[in-house]
This record gives sequence, C-alpha cells and structure tokens, in this order.
Amino acid sequence: MRAMILEKPGVPLRFLEAPDPVPGEGEVLVRISACGVCRTDLHVVDGELPDPKLPIILGHEIVGTVTGLGVNVDNFKLGERIGIPWLGRTCGSCSYCQSGAENLCDDPGFTGYQIDGGYADVTVADARFCFPVSADYSDSELAPLLCAGLIGYRSLSMVDNDSGRIGIYGFGAAAHIVTQLARHQDREVYAFTRPGDLAAQEFALEMGATWVGDSDRAPPDELDAAIIFAPVGSLIPAALKAVRKGGVVICGGIHMSDIPSFAYKILWGERVLRSVANLTRQDARDFLELAPKVPIRTRIEEFALEDANLALEALRAGNLTGAAVLIP
Repeated sequence: MRAMILEKPGVPLRFLEAPDPVPGEGEVLVRISACGVCRTDLHVVDGELPDPKLPIILGHEIVGTVTGLGVNVDNFKLGERIGIPWLGRTCGSCSYCQSGAENLCDDPGFTGYQIDGGYADVTVADARFCFPVSADYSDSELAPLLCAGLIGYRSLSMVDNDSGRIGIYGFGAAAHIVTQLARHQDREVYAFTRPGDLAAQEFALEMGATWVGDSDRAPPDELDAAIIFAPVGSLIPAALKAVRKGGVVICGGIHMSDIPSFAYKILWGERVLRSVANLTRQDARDFLELAPKVPIRTRIEEFALEDANLALEALRAGNLTGAAVLIP
C-alpha cells in the first residue's frame, strides 16, 4: 500500500510504502478511489485534538471498492463500492449506544484519528460502520458527503422545521452542502465568511444563499437559527446576537478556539447554544439516501495522494472553493 502518514503533530505528512493490511473478523479490505480532506484532519495535524494513534493515516471521507472480506461479513460483497465515514466503531454496550445515541459512545474509534484512514490507496474498516453509496455520484463527488455532508445534515436537523432564515458562519465544504439542503427545504440562507473573502461570498450565492456578508457584520434580517462551521469561538457571541428570541446557534465543528465572554442578555430570551458531536449510522443512511434526491452537488478540487500536504495547506489558508479530495 501507498500512504501519507502523520508521525507526530506539527510536522508534514510523510509518504510511506508498506504491505497491504489484512482484514480481520468483521472487516472489509477496500481499494480507495477517493478521500476527502476535512478540517478535522487539520485539527489532528495541528495537535488540537488530543491523543491520536501515532503514526496515523488521516482521512475519514473514504470511497472505494471492496477487495477483501474478513470472516463474518455479510453486508457487502467483493467489488461493491462503499463509503467509510468518521465513526469507525463503537462499544455497543454503554448507555449512549444502548439508547440510540452511538455518536456519544464512551469508547468509540474514529477513522483517521484512532483508526487508520483514507490518505492511502488501501484500508480496512469495520463493515458494520460502512455504507453502500449512490451510483448518481462519481467517487470524488461522493467523498465530501461522508463527513461535510453528514455533519451539515445533522446540524440542520437540530433546527426547528419552521425556522425559515438560517445563518451559516464559515462557507466551505460543509456549508456548500447544507446550503443546498436548506434551499431544498425552502429556507433562506444567510452566509457569513471571513471579512473580505469575496470568492467565498460569490460561491455562497452560486449555491443559493439569499444574502452574503462578512462575519463581523450583522445580517439585514433577524435569523431563526445559525450554524457555525468555522472553528472560531468569537463567532458564537456574534451568532447569538443575530438570532431571534427562541432561536438556536449550533456549533458544527469538533474543535473551536476559546469562546470570549459575552453579556448574558444575548443568550437570554430562551436562545439555545448547542454542539454537534459526530453522527450516527442512521444519520448516514438517511442523508446518503436523501442527497441524490435533492440533488446535492459537491464542488471539489482534486489532489494526488502524494500532494496531501498541499491540500491541507490550501484548506488552512482558505484557498479552496468547496472540498479538497485526494485521488490515490
């Protein structure tokens, strides 16, 4: 196998050639055809997420073909195209798993964090946490749906059905997908970008946003809800000021810079502040079935596997329109 590995946080990924992994019980061997580059990968590289398995192969938006089956795998067959997401395993026995909230499992394993992921041309994965994928998409188009799409879908599901005006802070891979979903639901999207990022604002308009502007500006209308994808804690007070009484602000990322203190009056009025933590397998089934019906279209920029460091730096610098995807 060929892979780009992270040996320790704060250093570039290194190219590695090694024997192909062997699927264990309940696992599938997958020949990877595309892997999305997610901001969570950057958080692992930068040491902002604690205690990754090291060395680790990053990547959790994986599309590939099943080329090997471990024992006791009965949900996939050889040659089938599948997707591998962030949630790679759960304990199945804690109170969260037993209650249907497996995204909050006490002892989970995450692809590209505790489990080797998709910055490679081959991987193994627990078959129970993989999914069949739609033939309506190419491999590259599918990859961002497996995290950016899923986290956007779960974030939007936390917004009341009667919420018509949705603010989105940070217009990247997740935002361009959830905007299409929100427009499909006849909601208005107000897109906030880095101050002066005209390219992202134009992109948001192309995706169907009603209004675009800098994140340090107030929107022209009061919002019913806001979703924050940018890992910037100072956006929380800004979003709370922008939503109406009874509105909700949802933090859609796994990591965020510290939240500054703010006056209680911008939270008062039964405004709600909450986070999204991972996602369940049912989220994945529901969203992957819905996406081609909308239809959601992903904007992608392809990079060779060996250029993974360039893709990560493009994401860090905000130089991507849509999502980066590695092609082994």
